[in-house]
Amino acid sequence: MLNLVRQAQAHLSNTAIISDGQSYTYTQLLDQSSQFAQRLLNGKADLAEVRVAFMVTPGFDYVRVQWGIWRAGGIAVPLCLTYPTASLDYVITDTAAEIIVASSRYASIVRPLAEAKNLQFIELEQDEEYLPGTLPDLEPERKAMILYTSGTTSLPKGVVSTHANLDAQITSLITAWEWQSTDHILCVLPLHHVHGIVNVIGCALWAGACCEFLPEFSAAGVFDAFQQGAINLFMAVPTIYFKLIAYWENLPDQEQKALTATMQTFRLMVSGSAALPVTVMQNWERVSGQVLLERYGMTEIGMAISNSYRGQRIPGHIGQPLIGVGVRLVDDNNQPVEDGQPGEIQVKGPTVFHQYWQRSQATADAFTDDGWFRTGDVAVVDEGSYKILGRSSIDIIKSGGYKLSALEIEEVLRTHPAVGDCGVIALPDDEWGETVAAVLVAAQPIDLAELNTWIRTQLPPYKVPRQYRIIAELPRNAMGKVTKNDLKQLF
Repeated sequence: MLNLVRQAQAHLSNTAIISDGQSYTYTQLLDQSSQFAQRLLNGKADLAEVRVAFMVTPGFDYVRVQWGIWRAGGIAVPLCLTYPTASLDYVITDTAAEIIVASSRYASIVRPLAEAKNLQFIELEQDEEYLPGTLPDLEPERKAMILYTSGTTSLPKGVVSTHANLDAQITSLITAWEWQSTDHILCVLPLHHVHGIVNVIGCALWAGACCEFLPEFSAAGVFDAFQQGAINLFMAVPTIYFKLIAYWENLPDQEQKALTATMQTFRLMVSGSAALPVTVMQNWERVSGQVLLERYGMTEIGMAISNSYRGQRIPGHIGQPLIGVGVRLVDDNNQPVEDGQPGEIQVKGPTVFHQYWQRSQATADAFTDDGWFRTGDVAVVDEGSYKILGRSSIDIIKSGGYKLSALEIEEVLRTHPAVGDCGVIALPDDEWGETVAAVLVAAQPIDLAELNTWIRTQLPPYKVPRQYRIIAELPRNAMGKVTKNDLKQLF
C-alpha cells in the first residue's frame, strides 16, 4: 500500500479537498481514486509503470486521477494546462505514454494527439464500463511520476521520481514546517511542477489537512479566499506575491486593514521556485505581517534547503539543509570550498530523483563519481545560512576574473528610489570577458551618472559594474515585473 494512502486512512472523516464550491473527505478521495485506478486497470493486475499523461482541472478531479494512476501501478505524467500543442505532443511522445486522460474542458486539445498515436483516451466526465478488480501492492522503489525540466539549455528532460523519492520529499517538509491535520492551505500553483504537487498537495494530504483550490489565479480571488477565515497556510512564487502586493496597495484603507488582520493569523507563508527579492519580502511583511519563509529546491531533488520555521529568516538567504538531505558546495574542480566562498550546490539523499527518462548519459552527467547531484546553482554560506548567487550558466557573470552574482546586483539596484524593477545580465566584452548590463524599469526619471556613483558606494569594488548599459526601459504597467525571459526578447 502506498504510504500516501496509508496516511489518508488515518483521517477518513477530515475534509481533504475543497474545489468548485464542494468539499470532499479523505474517504471520498480514497474511494474515487480507487474507482479510477480500477477504470485504468480494466481487469489487469497492474499497469506495470505504463505512463499515463493527464490534463485535468486543478481540484478534486486532479488529485483522484493522480492517486488513481499511482494506485493502479502507473507513472503519472501531468500535462501543463497552458502548453501549446507542440509541447504537449513532445511530452506525450517522449514519455511514450499509452493512456491520455483529460477533463472535458481539455478533451478537444489532447484527444487529437491520442488518436494520432492510437493511444487510449479517457474523458474524465464520460462514464464507461470497466472490469473491477484488486489494486496491486506497490514497492516504494516503483517509478511514480515524470515531470519535465524547463529546457533552458536543451530539450526538456523528464525527471523520474519513485514513490520512495516522493515520500522522502514530503516527510522532510512535514517535519521542517510542522504540518498538522488542522492545517488548511490554498493552492494557486500550476500542477505540473514539484512546488504545487509535493509542497502543497502532497504535504497537506499526508498530514490529513485540507487543500483548497483556486483553479485560476487572481489577486481578488486569493484575498477573498483568505477572508473566509479557514486558511492558515499559503505558498506561492515571488511573482504572485508581487501581484498581491500591487492589488492590496490599490484597495481602500479599511479593506487593507481587514486583509492584513486576517493574514497576520496565518501560521506560515512560503516563497519559492525563484529567488525572492528582498524588497518583495519586506513589502509582503508590511502588507501581511508575515515574514516569508524562503526555501530552495528543484524538480530533481524536491526541497533541499529551507529557512527555519521557528528561527530567524534572513532576507536574501535560503536557510539550512533539511533533515536527511546532504548538501555541499564545491569549486570548478569539484572540491569543497572554504567557508564564505561561493560554490556549486550539490545534493545527495533519498529525495534525489531516480533518473532522467530514457537519457542514461544525461543522468550519468548529472551526478559526480561519488553520487552527488550537480544542481548547477551557485551559493555561499553567509551568517550561517545558505545564500543563492544564481545559476552558474545564467546568473553568474564572469568579469575580469571575478564571479559576480546578477541576483546580488539586482537586489542592490532595487533599493534605489528611481528603480522600480530591474534585470541584470552579462554581455560579451573583449576586455573583461563579460560586462554587466542592466535593464531598468523606472519608478521616476533616472540619472545614470548619479546611479553609477551611488552603486559604487553600495557594492564592494570588485562587484561594481564598470558601466551600466541600458538596453531598454520597460514600462511597469505593461510588464508587471521583469523576468529573464523578458530580457531574452530584447535581443
